[in-house]
Amino acid sequence: MRLAEPGATQTRHEVTVARADLGRLAPRATDPTDLVRRSFAFLLRREPPTSILPSFDLTAIGHYFPEYESTIRG
Repeated sequence: MRLAEPGATQTRHEVTVARADLGRLAPRATDPTDLVRRSFAFLLRREPPTSILPSFDLTAIGHYFPEYESTIRG
């Protein structure tokens, strides 16, 4: 998934999304793409792309940012 603006620092991330987490965080979704995109937007409002872990499970965001799940579901 490409989210960087032209000329911006580019980073690569591998994100795991369990089916149960997709159902809980985005109940009507059948594909995690939009959830991951919104989750990165959430992260990028709080930290630079170089601070985001290169590989993580989507639920790890909530360990660092307790408001993540309520925000992403809202």
